Amino acid sequence: MEPILKLDRIEQYDELLQCETLHPLVNVIDFSQCPVTEHIRFCLGFYAVFLKDVRCGDMTYGRRTYDYQEGTLVFIAPGQCVGIDNRGVKFQPKGWALLFHPDLLRGTQLGRNIRNYTFFSYEVREALHLSEQERRTIMECLHNIRHELQHAVDRHSRTLVVGNIEMLLNYCVRFYDRQFITRSDVAGKDVLARFERTLDDYFLSDKPQTEGLPTVQYCAQQLHLSANYFGDLIKRLTGKTAQEHIRLRLIDAAKERIADPARSIAEVAYELGFKYPAHFTRLFKNRVGCTPNQYRTRFD
Repeated sequence: MEPILKLDRIEQYDELLQCETLHPLVNVIDFSQCPVTEHIRFCLGFYAVFLKDVRCGDMTYGRRTYDYQEGTLVFIAPGQCVGIDNRGVKFQPKGWALLFHPDLLRGTQLGRNIRNYTFFSYEVREALHLSEQERRTIMECLHNIRHELQHAVDRHSRTLVVGNIEMLLNYCVRFYDRQFITRSDVAGKDVLARFERTLDDYFLSDKPQTEGLPTVQYCAQQLHLSANYFGDLIKRLTGKTAQEHIRLRLIDAAKERIADPARSIAEVAYELGFKYPAHFTRLFKNRVGCTPNQYRTRFD
């Protein structure tokens, strides 16, 4: 495997593609204006949003590959490695990129909220696929940012640039909501059903005793999804978080065991993955409204 190029500054990316640096902390690149180049793999020290207009090969993201189709938005956070293996073939890049460094966001509302845009932690195969109207909206935001970067710098420049980036990201939240909804009839319901089966299998196995309580990360891995994408999908499908679903299934499993008088409450707690029975009792009372022992008396 070829080495991964480390790009900490936006200027380094600009130099690599031989394009103009409009600002050291932010840039909007029209790839069609860049010279012919070769594919590379790189690790970024800044945020990137890539809009690809044509198919250009299999992108490597971590250890996975993704067929990069037209009308697709991919979000990259600092520290993530991405790219396409170099096969010695030159090509004319097309599409657009929005690059912005974390330092641009320091002290701004977007800087405080950037972690709420969880799609920066999605895997590439969980990318956002745009309708034509959505693509036009994204392009308008990119043009607005680029226009502001070409404007003479004044005391309003940073506020306007960051505001337009935030607007673009908020549109992406809306478009992801649409994507979750339009895929919920089949794919979403399948994920939900497999999530429930994963929890059932977990509590029927010895995993709670060896690994503890099931986590959102564990369930997402079993479904071959990133934790953030999985959590957002479950929330939009059901109105409840994935963690809430886990706790509901935990309480159901607890009720079944508590109803068995041969088990002590401490045994039930350990079987479900709790290190301390007191923690189990507190969670059960908060969820059910009574202690496990009080719940057991209903079966006397």
